[in-house]
Amino acid sequence: MKGFVKEHLAPIIMLILGAACAAFSIECFLITNTILDGGVTGISMIINTLSALPLSMLIIVINIPFFIVGFKALGKRFLLRAVIAIGVFSSMLEVFAALDPITDSELLAVVFGGVLLGVGVGLVLRFGGCLDGTEVAAMLLSRKVGISTGGIIFAFNVVIYSVAGFCFTWTSAMYSLLTYFIT
Repeated sequence: MKGFVKEHLAPIIMLILGAACAAFSIECFLITNTILDGGVTGISMIINTLSALPLSMLIIVINIPFFIVGFKALGKRFLLRAVIAIGVFSSMLEVFAALDPITDSELLAVVFGGVLLGVGVGLVLRFGGCLDGTEVAAMLLSRKVGISTGGIIFAFNVVIYSVAGFCFTWTSAMYSLLTYFIT
């Protein structure tokens, strides 16, 4: 029983906590101040703002191809934990969307939102899950091109934040980049 708890139950609890923490950060700090996350979540946030399609559904749909590739490269255990994390993340985005924003100060949103997002994403990654398919793509691509996973993710996010600058404001894009560094 002790082995089951350590091997399976505790990681799932931590995935749930991490995904909920990340969703709280996105909904209660970042979205309300037009600050974007990177990766699939950032792309989903841009599409959501421009089209009013539900953010939670966009995140799931856009992540599907990445998780299929992740399953093939990283296995069933990765896929199961990623599905749990993304399911909780998307569900909690809907729950937290009903809450009032924590602050209307962009600087406070960047700092506290970035820290909470980093804690949430860190917990999910630490316990074998994933909230963003670009992390999977970057891990696999880094093996082939000799660039670090972090470098690939950074380059991808710079493109996303540049699009955000054109779609919203450059101030929003710069705050988003600062949030990325804090995260």
